[in-house]
Amino acid sequence: MAEKKAPLCPHCGQEMKKWRVPIASTWPNEFFYVCFNDECPYFVQGWERMWEQQATRASYRCRIDPDTGKSAPLPVWSYDALKDDIIE
Repeated sequence: MAEKKAPLCPHCGQEMKKWRVPIASTWPNEFFYVCFNDECPYFVQGWERMWEQQATRASYRCRIDPDTGKSAPLPVWSYDALKDDIIE
């Protein structure tokens, strides 16, 4: 059986990467698909939006739950945050 192809980011069109969900998290998934494109408008605009709405220096990346297909933000505190857990 062929492995499922990674989805494209709905914000920038780049192929998303498998990202390992931390063991201590409350998510039931083993992984999410995450857009790690540092030029993705969702990520780029997130810095200003988080500052304006939350007064915090953070952004978010688009993540897709492989079980449901639903997308949601994945908070990040730097450009390199969470990249160590990319598995594909």
